Amino acid sequence: MEFKTLRNIENSFSQIRLYAIVFAVLCTAIAGYAVWRSYSFAEQQRQKIYVLDNGKSLMLALAQDASINRPVEAREHVRRFHELFFTLAPDKNAIESNMKRAFNLADKSAFDYYKDLSEKGYYNRIISGNVQQRIEIDSVACNFENYPYAVRTYAKQFIIRSSNVTKRNLVTSCFLVNSVRSDNNPQGFNIEKFSVVENKDIEVIER
Repeated sequence: MEFKTLRNIENSFSQIRLYAIVFAVLCTAIAGYAVWRSYSFAEQQRQKIYVLDNGKSLMLALAQDASINRPVEAREHVRRFHELFFTLAPDKNAIESNMKRAFNLADKSAFDYYKDLSEKGYYNRIISGNVQQRIEIDSVACNFENYPYAVRTYAKQFIIRSSNVTKRNLVTSCFLVNSVRSDNNPQGFNIEKFSVVENKDIEVIER
């Protein structure tokens, strides 16, 4: 009888010990999960910026690592420069307006190229001949392995006259350096050492 009682006591202690271990494991798992969720929530909150607009309204903006979008911004910067620089209308004010905006995205090398064309009478012929010029960007290849970033742009240039349309192949090269963001330069880049590598006729289409 005493042996049976001792066995029952021993089994009870074993069960209690098992329940205690299971309970401890569960508590540890719950505590670990709670800590992990807390850190995860804190990390999500750090990815948000709260902006106070003139001390009145509270706006939420997502914070992103700026380096993630730099390749996209670089291509957009180069694309925008080419669209402004090579899109011409037979209007002096329109040409000057486009050039002024393009010069905000580049250094003196772009102005030197513009000045060279101007001295050769290129823009005067655009105006007097009632010529339209537009550009289509095929691709913008940027090398982000080395700084400043080397860029090569491939595009098609269309010179539209009343009698025909001249299609030209345009290839340019430049370097991109980081700059200050502004209303005139939202991507925060500046083009240096701009040059035209190739600009030759592909075909002439009669109208």
